[in-house]
Amino acid sequence: MPPGGPAPRTGDGHPDLSGVWFPGSAGGGRFTGFPSNEKPAFQPWAAAKMQSMTAAELELARPSVNCLPRGTPGMWLLNPYPTKLVQTPGELIQLNELNTNFRIIHTDGRPHTKNPDPTFVGDATAHWEGDTLIIDVIAIDERTWNNFVGWFHSDQEHVIERLTRPSENYLIYQVTIEDPKVLTKPWTSSRQQWSLGHEDLEEYYCTNNHELEQYKSLIQTESNSK
Repeated sequence: MPPGGPAPRTGDGHPDLSGVWFPGSAGGGRFTGFPSNEKPAFQPWAAAKMQSMTAAELELARPSVNCLPRGTPGMWLLNPYPTKLVQTPGELIQLNELNTNFRIIHTDGRPHTKNPDPTFVGDATAHWEGDTLIIDVIAIDERTWNNFVGWFHSDQEHVIERLTRPSENYLIYQVTIEDPKVLTKPWTSSRQQWSLGHEDLEEYYCTNNHELEQYKSLIQTESNSK
């Protein structure tokens, strides 16, 4: 897809991030995978915990298998489906086709809620730095993962997201994850490109997996018999 000219702007002069966005550069849902830059630097205990999990345990513990939301930053990093952004004065609304997830982000630079309760999308506040929207997120529910292979996080996880729209047809997303309990240093993703589409979001709900508990019981039984 060609750039399509300059990005539209809102009345206050900021790039308008509104639109339906598809992962990759094709504008039709081609998923280009997950960030492939430097691997996260895990604390030894965290690395050992992940390495100790069998393939079956990893699969059954995945939030998506348990019908849990992807959360932040998974709504971007772990999402092969389209996302709709709606930008209004003072707010950015993100609507995910995946599991019909949503979040509302205040963009007026207000401080975080005092002592926020953890939620899947976390407590977010945002401000503009030039043409980049910086989203600062804390209080993220510990049931979310940062990848599909066991990257769990602690209650100290701090996520900084950066959104830019360099042209009409493209959106760029980048995230930095800080978590002093799990990581030895912050991790920053590569720049993820999303392209403009024009389709409506479809209904997508994750229904309860009634067989999940049976599989968990089976694995526990096999583990006890060893």
